[in-house]
Amino acid sequence: MHPLFRISVALLALLLGGTIIFALTYAGEKSQGPMEDIFIGAGEMVRKAEDRMIIAKRSKTRAGQLAWLHANPGELRNPPAILLGAFDEKTQKSLKPVFDLETALLTTFPLIHIYTAWGSKEDQKFPKIQIESILKSGSIPVVTWEPWLTDFDPKLFPGGLRPIETRDKNGLNDVTSGTYDAYIRAWAKAAAKVGKPFFLRWGHEMNDPYRYPWGPQNNSPEDFIAAWRHVHAIFRQENARNVIWIWSPHPAYGLFEDYYPGAEYVDWLGVGVLNYGTVAPWSQWWAFDEIFGNHYDALAIFQKPIMISEFGSLAVGGNRAQWYKDALTRLPVRYPLVKSLLFFHFSNDQTTTQQVLDWTIKNDPAIVDAVAKAIAAWK
Repeated sequence: MHPLFRISVALLALLLGGTIIFALTYAGEKSQGPMEDIFIGAGEMVRKAEDRMIIAKRSKTRAGQLAWLHANPGELRNPPAILLGAFDEKTQKSLKPVFDLETALLTTFPLIHIYTAWGSKEDQKFPKIQIESILKSGSIPVVTWEPWLTDFDPKLFPGGLRPIETRDKNGLNDVTSGTYDAYIRAWAKAAAKVGKPFFLRWGHEMNDPYRYPWGPQNNSPEDFIAAWRHVHAIFRQENARNVIWIWSPHPAYGLFEDYYPGAEYVDWLGVGVLNYGTVAPWSQWWAFDEIFGNHYDALAIFQKPIMISEFGSLAVGGNRAQWYKDALTRLPVRYPLVKSLLFFHFSNDQTTTQQVLDWTIKNDPAIVDAVAKAIAAWK
């Protein structure tokens, strides 16, 4: 950051502070509450301005460091080295949390992961601003796109929608039959306008009968394949060929071949590897090789690059730093089809259990050291 900017910020803060202290003294104690709020608000404005400068400078630096990533876009469909990345829930407001994580790990992330759901709400439209911010920073977005059908407003569908209570049952048939085509097409058009490659992970863990409504409790494997191909076809019709498609089954539930849409519809395989430890009655401490390695041969059959799309371990039940070290040491040698790994850096996860789970690692020196050393050794 330029010294003149820091001096300007400091002078502004002193000026504001002096002015408000004088005003508080003059106005008396009865005015302290609102005047103090103004002072706090002014300080927050200064902090946000400084943050924006930090992010802008870091983005410019990163863009230079990652220029190689955009030089040969065709390599994104089978890169020569592992592409690291991360998801952090705070990136909805700023990319700084991801930048801070990569700084701690002494690396630069080629990929940044975000999540968005289907629906009629404003935040369920194509995430144009987030995608543009990620691309401007030099990274490539990975978008997990979740087909939650109950979030749509029936008033926006002239043909009507089934009642919310029954909408998920065989819901993927409605996707295939065209009920949601206007929504999908709007996304496809926006994706094409991006003009640069990005990854799209649609309907992940479709073989898990417990987690998501697009799973086998509501839809058959054939239903999923038909819906996948239908969505894919609309993107092709809108010339969104910059989209790189990630098919992402849950490793523990198998049936991979039953749910596979076909080689011409899939560019990558995505697999979540999350060790919940002993945090819940249904979980236990699993090593990376048990969660992922036991299924590697079954996934390798498809001969597609593999992305560890959600990677992390909780602290309950074992040695967390050792878990990361064991998982990452010699990973490219043990699992050569793994071409990407995305850290699941979620500090407020309530999607699986009633308690809040913290997957973050940035503030744990032992884990940071283990990860940094392991990924440095890949080179």
